Amino acid sequence: MIGRLCVIGVGLIGGSIAKAARTRGLCREIVGVDADAANLARALELGVIDAGYPEIAPGLDGTDWVLIATPVGAFEPVLAAIRTSWSADAVYTDVGSTKQSVIAAARRVFGEVPVNFVPGHPIAGAEKSGVEAAKDDLYTGRRVILTPTTNTDEQALRRVEAFWQALGARVTRMDPAHHDEVLAATSHLPHVLAYALVHMLGRKDEQQEIFQYAAGGFRDFTRIASSDPTMWLDICLANREQIVPLLAQLSGELGRVADLLETGAADELFDYFAEARGARQRYLDQSEKQP
Repeated sequence: MIGRLCVIGVGLIGGSIAKAARTRGLCREIVGVDADAANLARALELGVIDAGYPEIAPGLDGTDWVLIATPVGAFEPVLAAIRTSWSADAVYTDVGSTKQSVIAAARRVFGEVPVNFVPGHPIAGAEKSGVEAAKDDLYTGRRVILTPTTNTDEQALRRVEAFWQALGARVTRMDPAHHDEVLAATSHLPHVLAYALVHMLGRKDEQQEIFQYAAGGFRDFTRIASSDPTMWLDICLANREQIVPLLAQLSGELGRVADLLETGAADELFDYFAEARGARQRYLDQSEKQP
């Protein structure tokens, strides 16, 4: 059992971890650190945490497990604040959506990634943010990717794996670079697309009342454009080397569709749509087979 868990960033992700850990009796005490005073007060009011601090240092006192759940753009200053009180006996992990940037930040702060720091990323979330949106079952049945470095302590890694499994998650280990490549395609790119589409149509809506006539498909496709822009700004900047080439590839795909439409190539366009439909069905079939 964890004696004192410190969650730095008590939002949707960090708050859900705290709630899940409490529900499952994994911690004796949970403390939160958050620069947003109102959010921190609400976390206390909801019983998500036992104590709250606006600064990192007091939150770390007596802590044997630290979880960083801030936007990835804040990781370096957070790690710098932790460095002076870093304990070899504690376990440190994170939930950042980009792993190479997190590991690079740790190397800049410490010189090398501490052996008891286990980088991680739960593939779970929602378009709402803040502790109000936190759920104790957010990670049930969801995948969590851990991206240890070559010097990560195996015992610390196993403890973090066991923690996530106790929250109901399915844990996978992955190379950090491969993680960023995969997530750029499956998560980061779709968010950029949703933001771009809504941004484009939002400007048209000012004159043409487009949103009044939007159907359920529009709502489903653009749901993720309601996600926290601060978080996604950090993610996209941190992983831009992977995202930009994908945007170029997508531009080529859209150009191909435009050409088929302009020339009225019905058979080719049908084949294009059918191939995409088949690819999505393969994804659904694979998802059902996953343990």
